[in-house]
Order: sequence, then structure tokens, then C-alpha cells
Amino acid sequence: MKFCLITTFFGTHSFGGDAGYVDHLSRALLRRGHEVTIIYCRDAYEVLRGDHPGREYTPPAGLKLHALQTRFPLLNQIWAHQTGGLGAYRQPVQHILNQSRFDVVHFHNISLIGGLELLALPLSSSTVKIMTAHEHWLTCPLSLLWKLNREVCQQPQCIRCTLYAKRPPQFWRSLHRVNQALAHLDGLIFPSKHARNQHHDRGIRHPHMIHLPYFLPEEWVQQTYAELSGEHHRPYFLLVGRMIKEKGFHTVIPVMAHFPEIELHVAGTGPALPQLKSIAAGLENVRFLGLKSYAELIELYRHAVALIVPSLFYETFGFVVMEAFSSKTPVIVRDRGPLPELVHQSQGGLIFRTEAELIQAMKRLYTQDTLRHQFGKNGYQALRQLWSENTHLERYLAWIEDLCTKKVF
Repeated sequence: MKFCLITTFFGTHSFGGDAGYVDHLSRALLRRGHEVTIIYCRDAYEVLRGDHPGREYTPPAGLKLHALQTRFPLLNQIWAHQTGGLGAYRQPVQHILNQSRFDVVHFHNISLIGGLELLALPLSSSTVKIMTAHEHWLTCPLSLLWKLNREVCQQPQCIRCTLYAKRPPQFWRSLHRVNQALAHLDGLIFPSKHARNQHHDRGIRHPHMIHLPYFLPEEWVQQTYAELSGEHHRPYFLLVGRMIKEKGFHTVIPVMAHFPEIELHVAGTGPALPQLKSIAAGLENVRFLGLKSYAELIELYRHAVALIVPSLFYETFGFVVMEAFSSKTPVIVRDRGPLPELVHQSQGGLIFRTEAELIQAMKRLYTQDTLRHQFGKNGYQALRQLWSENTHLERYLAWIEDLCTKKVF
């Protein structure tokens, strides 16, 4: 089959997250003999990147990439944000779609590449159109359900919240318009049950809303990498991800004062980095490692006592949990969003609500080798059974085949 994956950020021009899933999916489809084209928006990355370092990325053989780039990237990004429409991107996107006549068009993060208008583009009546909700963009102008930069959104105040974030309000937003656009899709995918339930509870409606978890590609799980930094002389806990307030890294760093004999390694970068370094001032056991390659991350996971995932907002899944499990490393997650869902499914770690519970969980995994190894083993088994490439692709392709059948009849 011929697949077209459409997303805002991808490859070198991305910040991780949904772009990582799109990369994994494209490689998995190519390995199974399908044709894959990716359309993404380089303009969006160039406008938003700031001082974020570019990611190393080499596309796999056979992948066709179309990076949308215009003479006036800021102007076109403002248009996309303020109208929820395609603007200058309409013609090139429509041309690619018309030229190739894809069997499946799979939308991902479409916030700055065409928004709701993208979903309504005319395609062949036989083309299956699906979307994965990687974030909460369908119900939240900031995509994160993180209200006034301080708490999970329970009672929306979208205009106030958007202005507080120093962004212009999106007056085009309404549940009626969103659901009207989603009606052009044949199916809607959510990476976790929590994400699906949140969207439903906030008014998102579609007859085919399924839960399909993320996966790690086989090369991540099976390939072994050479040691990159020699023997680790001190045990350490690990934080991995983009450094923004809602990830909650700032809530873990002060806890390290209770563990002078253990280090905390923090991998990643982002706008909150200066604040995190300030919080860590005087704590010699906190190390900031910067952005790491996949090979370097695997080594970090392999030697860590545990990965800590302290997210304050509602993730839609928790990619780093799977990455830790691939190295048989247990996790300690905050009781929020889908994170406890992943721990309950895997029995691969501990859940905390308060700082005291976090400290207790860290002590347990540091001092109880048997418990730590058992959690790591459980997580690895869950990865192979629930979140493997084969499991994901079997369900994904079977669902698409079912949607194809429904379109015919």
C-alpha cells in the first residue's frame, strides 16, 4: 500500500515526541514492503526552534520526504495558527496528494501545517483517512491541557490561558467545528486509554475512536551498543525529555539532597534548562547531559537505577517509559495521565503522588536489588508483548483493512 504521513515536525526539524513515532512508523511500514511519503513543515520548526540544536537524522532508504518551506515562514505560521487553515501550504500539499493517489493518508500533529482545513482536503473516495492525537490539540489551543502554566486544565478558560502564554487567541476554535472536521476522517487513534477518555469527556466525537499504543522498533530493542563512557562508578537515577515546566523535572532535583551518594542524570534540552540549573546549584550529584543520541540514551537507561517520569500535565502516552523498559530499567512515575496506566499494565515500576512517596520509591529501588531487577524484567516482557513493532503493525494494518472494507460497503 501507499502511505502518506502528514505532520508538523519531523526528522532534523523536530523536537522529538510525535516526530519519533512518525519515524518509527515509517520505517516499520517500509520494512514490510509498503511505500511511504512524509509531508512536514520546515517553516514551523525554523520559526519555533530558538536555540534548540538540530537532531541527527538519516532517512531510511525508500522514504520520500517533502519539507514545506516558504519565503515568509513567520507570516504563514501566523496564518496557520490564527485560522486553523492551510494558507500557502494548500497548493503543495494538494499537489502531492493528487499526484500519488495514496491508499492511506495518516495525519499526526497538524497544528501548524494546515489544521482542520487539512482534514477536509478532497481525496480519492477509496483513500483511508486516519489521524493520531499525539497531543491534546483538538481540545486545547496550547495542546497540553496545562492551564496558566501551573496546573492541569479542569475548567477551561482558553482565551485567558492563551493570552497568559503570550499567544494570540484562536477564535476559530469550537467543538462543533472540530467535530465537523473530524467527520472527514475514517478513524481516530489515541496512544492511551486515558487520552481517548479525556478527548471523549471534553466533547470529541467520532464513530471510530480506537486505543493503539505506541511501540519501539525492533532495532531499538534488539541492537546492542558499545559502551560509550566506560564504567559508571556511582549509581544514578535518570530524567529524559524536553525541558519544559510541565515535565516536572524541577520537582525531582531538590529531592537529590536526600541522596548524596547517588547522582541524578538529566538528558535533554529546552527552555527550562537555565531554571533547572539554578535549582540544582549546590547539588554536586546532579548532572546535565544535554541532548543525547539514541545510542547514548540506551547506555544511560541500561545503567540507571530507575527512570523517573514526573510529568505534571497529561501526557498522551510516555515514550520514555518504553525506552527504559527496553533496557530492563524500572520506572518511577507520577500518578497523572496515562503514566500509571503503563505501570499497571507492565508491573514495571512504582507510582508516586507526593514528594515523600517519590523519596520512598527511590529508596526502595536503590536498596532492593531483587525488586529493581524484577520490575525491569516485567517492563521488558510487557514491551515485547504489548508495545512491540509486530504487535502494533498487526493491529494498525488490520484496522486499516477493516476501514477499507467499510468504505467499499
